[in-house]
Amino acid sequence: MPRPATFRLAPIALALALACTAALAQAQNAAVAATPAQVRPEIDKAYTQLMAAPAIQKLLDAVKADHERSVEDLKMLTEIEAPPFKEQKRAEAFLARMKALGLADAKIDAEGNVVGLRKGTGNGPKLLISAHLDTVFPAGTDVKVKERDGKLYAPGISDDTRGLAVLLSWLKVLNDNKIQTVGDLLIVGNVGEEELGNLRGIKAIFRDHLDIDGMVGLEPAPDGTVLMLGTGSHRHEVTFKGPGGHSFGAFGQVPSAIHGMGRAIAKIAEVRTPTFPKTTFTVGTVGGGTSVNTIAPDARMAIDIRSDEMAPLLETEKKILAAIDEAVEEENKRWNVTTLSVSRKLIGDRPGGRTQSDTVIVEAATRANSAFGHKTLLTGASTDANVPMSLGIPAIIVGAGGKTGGFHALSEWIDVTDGWKGAQNSLVTVLGLVGVQGTSAPLLEKRAPRKN
Repeated sequence: MPRPATFRLAPIALALALACTAALAQAQNAAVAATPAQVRPEIDKAYTQLMAAPAIQKLLDAVKADHERSVEDLKMLTEIEAPPFKEQKRAEAFLARMKALGLADAKIDAEGNVVGLRKGTGNGPKLLISAHLDTVFPAGTDVKVKERDGKLYAPGISDDTRGLAVLLSWLKVLNDNKIQTVGDLLIVGNVGEEELGNLRGIKAIFRDHLDIDGMVGLEPAPDGTVLMLGTGSHRHEVTFKGPGGHSFGAFGQVPSAIHGMGRAIAKIAEVRTPTFPKTTFTVGTVGGGTSVNTIAPDARMAIDIRSDEMAPLLETEKKILAAIDEAVEEENKRWNVTTLSVSRKLIGDRPGGRTQSDTVIVEAATRANSAFGHKTLLTGASTDANVPMSLGIPAIIVGAGGKTGGFHALSEWIDVTDGWKGAQNSLVTVLGLVGVQGTSAPLLEKRAPRKN
């Protein structure tokens, strides 16, 4: 029997996929800040006005009515492969749907993101609403959607194809019901969120659009979850090189790349990190050597370093890189040579950040959640929101509706029963931030454009 596609991932990619799975689990279960006990009066007023407006109630009814059609979009997009760096076909399909639903000027940018602007009445804020196109699964994975026991199963169906389908549903119902927002909605299906994509898509969005005032991203998350902390990470691929030689004949004359790496791993294992802010590291993958009776000429390892704040991340990184240099020096000294060398390549750079719990965007999401009967849980993980957070731009991640599980596994699933409720909730969050003409003023502050 062939092995499942998950295990055909390259070792580094597999390790990073598993790390991302753990991060999503953290996001769903661990509070990183206290939920605001109350929101400022203008926020309460805005959401009271929205929920009381007949036009908004009609809009929410339209979200429910569009649910079944939206699930067809979900199935269609899921069955288009979108491995990291190979999102083009799914991007083209997503773009076609955006255009068909009324965003005629939408396009694919130079990085591969699908970008469309739904303009407001003018002089309002610009809010990015996004979901990522890519999945962790390699080309050739069976992505056919299968239905059983009331659930839809397929790799990537919840992370993050559901988010893409909900963006399309929002676009349709807003246009069908002629809802005019005050602020602009920049609607994006972005590339490069998973694995070694290194957030390249969302980095390009904020590089090319300097007037974005805030971000609401969609990811699989339980109702009421608001992600407001971005865990930063640096990932290094480290390669050790030596002359190599026969295990008996060259013994004592050449250093071993694997022994040098082993010394480095032992030293790394002794690095101390703070408990708060949570800071972690791991040597996730190792490899090297040519045979059991060869002094290894090469060895390699991949290291993941994370923290909820950048300062301890950088301090931990400094200690780890110093430990590697010390290990190489010791291995060379052991044999009185200088022929073992080491090189490092930064393969992952996710800036960290935080949107404070007392900011408008978090209080807005909290108030919207309460309108739908949900208590807000403030969480953290590594997502596309890391980028705007690192720039000081308010950003959150919220759920797209539906119950989900099995992230990054071939058995990934979603139960879309009543999933429209989550889509309604998140849409109301967005509408409060940008404002609706004739109903509510925008809550999100319009910022001065950034400079490159």
